[in-house]
Amino acid sequence: MSIDLSIMPKLGFGLMRLPENDGVIDHEHVCRMVDAYMEAGMNYFDTAYVYHGGKSEVAAREALVKRYPRESFMIATKLPAWELKKPEDIERVFEEQLQRAGVDYFDFYLLHSLEDGSNYDTYVKYDCFSWGLQKKAEGKIKHFGFSFHGSPELLKEVLNLHPEVEFVQIQLNYLDRTNPVVRSQELYEILHERNIPIIVMEPVRGGMLASMAPEIEAKLKKRQPDKSVASWALRFVGSLPGVMTILSGMSSEDQMRDNLDTFLNFEPLASDEFEIINDVTKDILSVPQIGCTACKYCCDGCPMQISIPDVFRTINTLRRYPDDWRSKNFYSGVASRGGKASDCIGCGQCESVCPQHLPIIELMKEAADILDKPQE
Repeated sequence: MSIDLSIMPKLGFGLMRLPENDGVIDHEHVCRMVDAYMEAGMNYFDTAYVYHGGKSEVAAREALVKRYPRESFMIATKLPAWELKKPEDIERVFEEQLQRAGVDYFDFYLLHSLEDGSNYDTYVKYDCFSWGLQKKAEGKIKHFGFSFHGSPELLKEVLNLHPEVEFVQIQLNYLDRTNPVVRSQELYEILHERNIPIIVMEPVRGGMLASMAPEIEAKLKKRQPDKSVASWALRFVGSLPGVMTILSGMSSEDQMRDNLDTFLNFEPLASDEFEIINDVTKDILSVPQIGCTACKYCCDGCPMQISIPDVFRTINTLRRYPDDWRSKNFYSGVASRGGKASDCIGCGQCESVCPQHLPIIELMKEAADILDKPQE
């Protein structure tokens, strides 16, 4: 069964950054966001086994599955390589996901974070591609693919070995086009040349492309004064041929409204707007930033309970605004709820799961020197 592209919404609701109260998903808030999204005629929901510490699939059940007819929406989730220690774990995880989400089948199912090394090796070791085809034959999966954080060379290898793959999810945004680690432009071109439908993740780079230095934002506002900064990032990706659905990990009703406005009244970027995007990209890259997308994969296994993305958010802000006292106040709140940057023991658990392949241990040392050093 091939994907019917005509029914795929351009905007997908990513369930990785749901609103929370005191660390618990705000169910009523999520329900309102789901309702607004569905009422706008959108219906693609993306979750995963590990999102929100395993609570994202449950949130999908409560806010979506229990409240809407099954045929009215599409739900996607993912098989985590790091949970697979023996062949039986594949079925265990899958059955748990069906139960968590409260469904009999998944419309889209992905091998999660396929990349060079351990994750891909695990999927090969347990023959997960064949398993996916088996689940399709059983009707438990409608469409099978993978999310990808590896090299272009590996992507070509996997696609050559597995022509059965129906779609691929990649990180794609205007800032990462030339990123030497992400190499998103190369990944996009490989998939587009092969006519493989593309699902885009991190189109706003974990929020980095939604809020920038005032002088950079002014360049966008001058051309589109009534449009948000984030809308430029979404329009950039939405203007690329071959992109099937663009995921946004929305955390508030305001973000939902803004994104719906962008896609319900979608305008592809004009040629002069592409030039502005290129200019803005140069400006952003001129200020070194830690390329964290706040996916929080690093947090669950941190033995010191450090909110690593919030530490990096503080450092990035200070790099741009060295005299901004509010950043250190923000960090004080982060440290009061968990570990400080200086509490890092260098175990490397975070680096083993970071999709951006950041040198987190070294970055935490830098953060500790800046944020935890006694004031003189």
